[in-house]
Amino acid sequence: MSQTPLWRIALVVPEAHAPAFAEAVGDHADAVSTFELEEGGNWLVEATLYGAPDEARLQSRVAVLAKALGIEEPRLAIENLPPIDWVSHSYQGFPPIRAGRFFVHGSHHEGIVPAGSIPLLVDAATAFGTGEHGSTNGCLQALDRLSRHLKLPRGGKRGALDMGCGSGILALAVAKRWRVPVTAVDIDPEAVRVTVINAALNGQKRMIRAQGGDGYHTPIVGRHKPYTLITANILARPLSRMAPQLRRHLKKGGYAVLAGLLNRQERHVIQAHRNQGLRLVARIPVGEWTTLVVKR
Repeated sequence: MSQTPLWRIALVVPEAHAPAFAEAVGDHADAVSTFELEEGGNWLVEATLYGAPDEARLQSRVAVLAKALGIEEPRLAIENLPPIDWVSHSYQGFPPIRAGRFFVHGSHHEGIVPAGSIPLLVDAATAFGTGEHGSTNGCLQALDRLSRHLKLPRGGKRGALDMGCGSGILALAVAKRWRVPVTAVDIDPEAVRVTVINAALNGQKRMIRAQGGDGYHTPIVGRHKPYTLITANILARPLSRMAPQLRRHLKKGGYAVLAGLLNRQERHVIQAHRNQGLRLVARIPVGEWTTLVVKR
């Protein structure tokens, strides 16, 4: 059976106009996101869709919007993405999932891991996080994009922090992509147990330090601060409440990936972190969930 081809639409626009262009191209796509390219400068608007877009109509819409905003018409990039061989969509548990360069699959997967991807072996279990949920998928996309320019110092013990680690999927993604130690913490002992198992399955047992505890008050968290990268896929209210602690544990110039919030909750979470001097640099909506990337 032939697969519907996946297409990518991309353009670079000034920060102030990114939301307007995201809405313009988003009407033609299945998913759209925006990401900062230069501090205080241009943003990348990127969308994906199944099936070839109406290029003429899309170009016309972008041109009209640029004229209305009084800016130079941005160059529109439209390309057909190479097909991904999922091998089978009926594997036990859950099918393989692609999020950026991350390829999430269960131990039952017998197909080929796509060339150039970063495999994450995570079985559906008693802890949250298999890549299927919009918040986890958004986090993986955010980490993939951050990895294009964010350097994490290798060696030493600080590395990164995964707050509310669940299955450990984000800790695994960071450890594999940056090859740095990751401190993984969860209030649920079962999540810690599953994280330890998944770390071993992925050959990352020595890179991931998993421990149960009460958020940032967990002793291991303080011992390895400050962090250049923090991931926190929790819920909107805890994220907002923990914003001051996140700032204290995040290195100046460091990034935090925040998720577990519905689209309608993002303003509250953004404001809570802005109040701590953290700046929004990206938002990645996946369905009804939004992932935010902030920078100190």
